[in-house]
Amino acid sequence: MSTEKITETTVSKNNTSNQSLFGKENYMLMLAGLLALGLGFFLMAGGKSSDPKVFDPKEVYSTTRITVAPILIVLGFIIEVIAIMKKPKSI
Repeated sequence: MSTEKITETTVSKNNTSNQSLFGKENYMLMLAGLLALGLGFFLMAGGKSSDPKVFDPKEVYSTTRITVAPILIVLGFIIEVIAIMKKPKSI
């Protein structure tokens, strides 16, 4: 009788160890979130000024740096949270 219990617990432990924490869809969402974050930070960095001694407000306060880049960064973080919290489909 004790051998029967050991076999049952061993089988149940092996079945739970085969399940991964995240599924393929979770990893794809994480990758999409990382791409959105990377693009947002890249756009926020902007380009190099032609003359570093001259302040050009059009370059610093452009719509891309002030509006688009922060929206992409926030969107990237939201996608990352969704990717982590989403329950993977069971096999």
